[in-house]
Amino acid sequence: MQIHRLFEIVYILLQQKIVTAKDLSKRFEVSRRTIYRDIDVLGMAGIPVYTEKGKGGGISILPDFVLNKSILSEQEQTEILSALHGLSTVKTAETGRVLQRLSAVFNKTAANWLEVDFSSWAPDNSGFFRDLKTAILERRVTEFDYYSIYGKTTRKKTRRRIEPVQLWFKSTAWYIKGFCLSRQEMRTFKLNRIRNLKVTDEFFQERKVSEFHEEHEEQEMQDLILKFRVDPEMHYRVYDEFDDSMVKKQQDGSFLVTTKWPEDEWVYGRILSWGEHLEVLEPEHIRRIISEKAEKTRKKYL
Repeated sequence: MQIHRLFEIVYILLQQKIVTAKDLSKRFEVSRRTIYRDIDVLGMAGIPVYTEKGKGGGISILPDFVLNKSILSEQEQTEILSALHGLSTVKTAETGRVLQRLSAVFNKTAANWLEVDFSSWAPDNSGFFRDLKTAILERRVTEFDYYSIYGKTTRKKTRRRIEPVQLWFKSTAWYIKGFCLSRQEMRTFKLNRIRNLKVTDEFFQERKVSEFHEEHEEQEMQDLILKFRVDPEMHYRVYDEFDDSMVKKQQDGSFLVTTKWPEDEWVYGRILSWGEHLEVLEPEHIRRIISEKAEKTRKKYL
């Protein structure tokens, strides 16, 4: 399609500065005569494209053409490129292409001033981002197997169908927010617990999500106020994982930590990960559960 080819030629010229008709004809699989006709069309449209003959010659565009006609200031252009550079951390191919093209349009390269890696040591889940982005933007019902650790679904997988609304990063994990068709409620699902994701060809109408109370898929359990004592040598981890408002340093150098967590297997595992350096003070039934789990672990090594 000519209009698409014309835009591509402009992007190429902005990025590469000079290119031969031969290279363009190979890229677009058309004749050189067609390329020269395209250049004439661009010139008639007001794009200052010109050709130079001889060795080192080719097709070029006047420097700073787009920049001079841009309605964005230098700072605004830099902010846009920086924002796109940050968004590229989710590794979507579309973002990379837009970043490349706008860098050419603005005639500048985004400064690599910030690098964020959301990936875990687990297998790459970047495919989820691509598929869920498509589902959200195109309003397509999405299906997946979900592994929950709460309530009736403990250690069982359930097949879910949702109308996806938003990808959400919280603390150290990615989630997908959406309207669960089986629960008829807004729900939040953890991406790491999703398997066999499928974006269907079934479309949905946008809902007024403000009318629905958003729930985590796993929120039948109540949050607990936990208090525990941490040994002084674990000071680095205390400051890594807890806000200063949750921590009181004791005279002996230990730490008294008060926090609120939902009671689940994840919490038990997190407490046990501190080993002998953490003692649960409250509530009493959590002390008992941790003691029982530690004893079961000990017996495995006898």
